[in-house]
Amino acid sequence: MRTEHRRLACLATLWLAALPALAQTLDFAVTLDDKPIGAHRFTLGGTPQARTVRSEAAFAVKLLGLTVYRYRHEASEQWRGDCLAGLQAETDDDGKTGKVVAQSAGAGLEVTGPAGVLQLPACAMGFAYWHPAMRTQRQLLNAQTGRYEAVRVQRLGSGTVAVRGQPQAAERWRIEGPEHPLDVWYTPAGDWVGLDSTVGGGRQLRYRLR
Repeated sequence: MRTEHRRLACLATLWLAALPALAQTLDFAVTLDDKPIGAHRFTLGGTPQARTVRSEAAFAVKLLGLTVYRYRHEASEQWRGDCLAGLQAETDDDGKTGKVVAQSAGAGLEVTGPAGVLQLPACAMGFAYWHPAMRTQRQLLNAQTGRYEAVRVQRLGSGTVAVRGQPQAAERWRIEGPEHPLDVWYTPAGDWVGLDSTVGGGRQLRYRLR
């Protein structure tokens, strides 16, 4: 995987160099067992040296016309280069609410959340699927639980996913470590375009860029 890591580092460098200012929205349609349940939008702003990321998710699962599950998540992130410098996140997981706050503290990052207070390294990353460097990490901060999770990220191969209604060649990367492994899809240029996961009951959760 060292060759892949070098390639990703090069992609990250080129990505930063090509974007003197970030102004991008990643809007994903979300389905469960191929049925629409909502959307998850990521809004990137600022510059590569001082980026902001806004994440907004809203899901509703229905059965026989009745809503049986709701999920909402909102987060604001501040970045300094490739390092997470601040986070404010709130989650309502079907009535179970939680809040995670991360801020710079001395030479590190202090995280307060449902898991308690953690002291993380100065250059920690979260599950920033949009950032090529995430694929080289061994630990990632979970913005919902406040846990700093050990992960294994590896490329599994290539395939095709639907992006804005059109087939797109993409590389599949698996993140293992969270309760439910995640398969994240990227174009050969490194753009994030999809995500798949098998969740409770064997149901298939899917993100596709729209």
